[in-house]
Formats: sequence, structure tokens, C-alpha cells
Amino acid sequence: MPFTQKLTEFNCLVVLGVTASGKTNLACQMAHKLNGAIISADSRQVYKHLTIGTGKDLNSYCIEGSLIPYYGIDIAEPYDQYYLHQFCELLNSSFNIITKQKILPIICGGTGLYLDALSKSFEYTQIKENSQLRLTLDGKTKEELLIVLGTFNESDTQHVDKSSIKRIIRGIEVADYLKSNQIVKHQLPYKPLYIGIQTELNDSIKQINKRLHDRLNNGLIEEVEGLIKMGITYERLINLGLEYKYISHYLQKKLTYSEFKEQLALAIIQYSKRQSTWFKKMEKEGTHINWFKQSELSESNINEIINTIKKAKSMH
Repeated sequence: MPFTQKLTEFNCLVVLGVTASGKTNLACQMAHKLNGAIISADSRQVYKHLTIGTGKDLNSYCIEGSLIPYYGIDIAEPYDQYYLHQFCELLNSSFNIITKQKILPIICGGTGLYLDALSKSFEYTQIKENSQLRLTLDGKTKEELLIVLGTFNESDTQHVDKSSIKRIIRGIEVADYLKSNQIVKHQLPYKPLYIGIQTELNDSIKQINKRLHDRLNNGLIEEVEGLIKMGITYERLINLGLEYKYISHYLQKKLTYSEFKEQLALAIIQYSKRQSTWFKKMEKEGTHINWFKQSELSESNINEIINTIKKAKSMH
């Protein structure tokens, strides 16, 4: 199972793939055999108490009695919003901790923006919301907001997605901050070797449906009921998306059991397709992903991949 690139110098691995492709299992096996630690790049696994619905699979982190260290899981309360700039900080700090211990960081997940943090510095995420400014913009039309945006330096607004009112407001907020402040730019320390799990669409759909069936049998609905008892609002559950959104609709009797299950499975499949599109975008932007077919990831083939990485690692 050859890599599709020459294995030049790298200081971390990235294991990516669509939902239900087996990323966690592969990353854990690699961490076990390559003396590694895992940094989760999953935007919902950061939350405590969201376990079954986010597929934390913490049992996978124990191999042959050895616990693989992990970062980015169970670090935020479910009622708090965890932002991209917080992940960028976590990625940087955990990467430094792991490398200082002379072990290999393995970033594992399928959240596109989190994966982009390995190659893009996202300086603007450091800029906090300006509630007073937002009040003055509240209620303005998109055309009116674009006029406001046009009053700032073009160099500070050219990144703005002008198709969304929300993003235009954020763009005005960023440009307003940049009028009197400078952003500190840091050189990113990551030199990733990307490993992607390639899944056929029909196989992916089968795996998504099976996994959803298993999660429902293992207490997924009860997990959401427990979150409600903790005081998590339905509005917050909807914001958390997918399983939490559709189960909240079911618990509110907005959907029958069969309706919620069918709609949720379809939503997860659509999410999987969006992930696949994001990975193609990454490749168009210059990221080289070494794809391995999920159907060919036998134990011997995984060992072959690991041995190739181990050999390349020892040469640097």
C-alpha cells in the first residue's frame, strides 16, 4: 500500500476521513505503534457529556493495557460555545507538550476548519466580538452592511464572504478592530503527513446507518435526555447539530421515532458528503492527502503503513 508522495520531513500525522470511516481506530493503532498521542480535530468531542452522539469511542484509546494520551476531548461544558480560536490555542499547546515529550502528535478528526488550522493561522479569530458595534448594525439590510464594510481599508475586508449578513457583520467587526490594533502573526510549527481513509459512498451509507442503529440501542436518546435534565436547552441542542438536533425534535414530539431516525440518517449522510467536498478543497489548495481505501485497511496493511512511516521518521 504505497504512499502517493515522497515522505519528506514531517513532525505530525493527520488522520482524516468522512464520519464513520474508522479514523479513531486507525489513529489509535498508529499512536500505539509509533509512540504517539492524539489531538482530536472534532468540533463536538470537545464537549463533556456528549459521548455517544459524538462517537468519542474512548475504549479505542486503550490498546494492550496501554492508554494512549489524547487532547481536545471533554474540555468544554456543553452549554458553552467552543470557538475556533480556542481550538487553535489547544492545537498549539498540545502539539508543544507532545513534541517536548519526544512523542508523535497525531491529529485525528473530520472537522474541516480544525484541520485547516494546521496550514492557516486564522489570525482574525483572535478578535473578540464587539457587542456595542453589533448593536449599531442590528437590523441593517445586506446592502446597508456592505456600504458600511466599504468604508474600511480594502486590505482589511477582502477576505469577507459577502453572501452572508452574519459574515459581513463579522467582517465589519474585524476591520473596525484593525483600524487601531495590529494582529500578531505566528509561524505555524506544523509539518503534517496526511493520511486519508477513502470510503465508497454505498459503504459509507451502510456504516452510517449501522452506527446510528447501534448508538440508539446503546443509549443515545437517554444521553440527550440527561443533557436536558442538566439544564441544556432545546435551542442549544439544536445548535449542537445532527444527533442532538433531531433527538430534541423527537423529544419535543415534533417528529415521530421513525421520522427522526430517517431524517437524522439522511442529515449524517449529507454531512459526510460535505466533509468529502472539504477534503477536495484542501487538496485544491495544495494539501497532499495520502488516500487508503477503507476496504483494504486490513491489520497487515495497517502495519505496512505504520512501518513505512516509522522508517521515514527514523531517517529525519
